[in-house]
Amino acid sequence: MDSQSNRKFSVVVPCFNEAATIRQILESIQISPLKDLEVIVVDDGSNDGTTEALSGELAGLYQHLILHPDNRGKGAALRSGFEKASGDIIIVQDADLEYDPREYPNLVRPILEGKAEVVFGSRFAGGGPHRVVYFWHMVGNKFLTLLSNIFTNINLTDMETCYKVFTRSVLSQISIEENRFGFEPEVTAKVARLKVPIFEVGISYYGRTYEEGKKIGWRDGVRSIYAIFKYNLFR
Repeated sequence: MDSQSNRKFSVVVPCFNEAATIRQILESIQISPLKDLEVIVVDDGSNDGTTEALSGELAGLYQHLILHPDNRGKGAALRSGFEKASGDIIIVQDADLEYDPREYPNLVRPILEGKAEVVFGSRFAGGGPHRVVYFWHMVGNKFLTLLSNIFTNINLTDMETCYKVFTRSVLSQISIEENRFGFEPEVTAKVARLKVPIFEVGISYYGRTYEEGKKIGWRDGVRSIYAIFKYNLFR
């Protein structure tokens, strides 16, 4: 990717109790096709050994480690990570293994080509393999995306996706208020209001079960509905 040479990339990795996967995801980021990445890990009050691993044996796999003394939520972790990031392009990467860093080149390409300021990686717009998991999660995701689209008037297929990529200029205009998974509809509403070019690219998805550590639940869905109304109608 010729246009990568003069752009700096930051990857922000929020994590909470991911001792089983944190090494593998950080190693995957290191061998991704994008080189010289600034990796910022935000440990959001883990109590399962994640913090100890990050502070010890995994210290060579990132540039910056931010430790929250207690669990504040994904939005709060990303807020801390965004403040630390120094890249021209910032990528959000969950610490589980549902999303594959090998897809970074596809995610950043619309920005590098000057076509986009924000890119969403859609689990519902083609892409690679998809693990078959929860039907009602898929229904919930599509409902929340539709509700968000009604108010933002943009035609996303996957508003709730982890993979979101922003230029620094866009993030500098956004103040994140949500502490948990309400981050997704909040940032979508605020990006849409900026009227910047937004692209979607299809991605693969390796969803995990609750037994494997999936954390999002129905309460987060309710909060997302609240956030859709709050950040589209009252801001």
